[in-house]
Amino acid sequence: MLDDLDKEMEQRGHRFVRYADDCNIYVRSKRAGGRVLNSVRRFLGQVLSLKVNEQKSAVDRPWRRRFLEFSLYWRQGQVRVRVAAQALERYRQKLHQLTRRTRHGTLEEIIQGINEYAMGWIGYFRLADTPSVFAGMDEWLRRRLRQLIWKRWKRPKARWRNLVALGVPPSSAREAAGSGKGVWRMAASPPVQQALSNTYWRGQGLLGITERYHQLRTT
Repeated sequence: MLDDLDKEMEQRGHRFVRYADDCNIYVRSKRAGGRVLNSVRRFLGQVLSLKVNEQKSAVDRPWRRRFLEFSLYWRQGQVRVRVAAQALERYRQKLHQLTRRTRHGTLEEIIQGINEYAMGWIGYFRLADTPSVFAGMDEWLRRRLRQLIWKRWKRPKARWRNLVALGVPPSSAREAAGSGKGVWRMAASPPVQQALSNTYWRGQGLLGITERYHQLRTT
């Protein structure tokens, strides 16, 4: 039925994008946007007998709106695509849940769950022009995992032993193991980062969305 709306927009010469019942129409001014919104509302109601969802409908700048969890932004004279802020926050919250310090399960099980979710997520959002955002999310995730591991090591003796086993000099390991700082702060400390480095996580099978993003963009 909404194919009729597409034809109507094409006849009017509007630039638009639609998926199912989600549609964005792009015009040159706010005044034109209000005029088009009213005319589309009438067309849907009078011709197609459909009702516009007023809560989701608005006239606004493209970068303040989202479409299928994407939004637009302007950079170096070009319009680019990014992940909508709400979608990024949901991704972060899901990873937060998967890496909570008190969760049970082996590290292998935790990483498997992360990989399954993260690879599906980046497969959908591969159209975004934001590699730095994805790199930042990968870095944040590794810190979340480091704090989880640091919490699991519990006692200073176990922390010292594991740090040394992972290549940290004994003196640095001793200082870190005896620190009274919280696990989140320690997850960013040089000894813990050295022990639980990017190489370590690759060895554990952790897949980064940044690497997968570049793979998808080049295929």
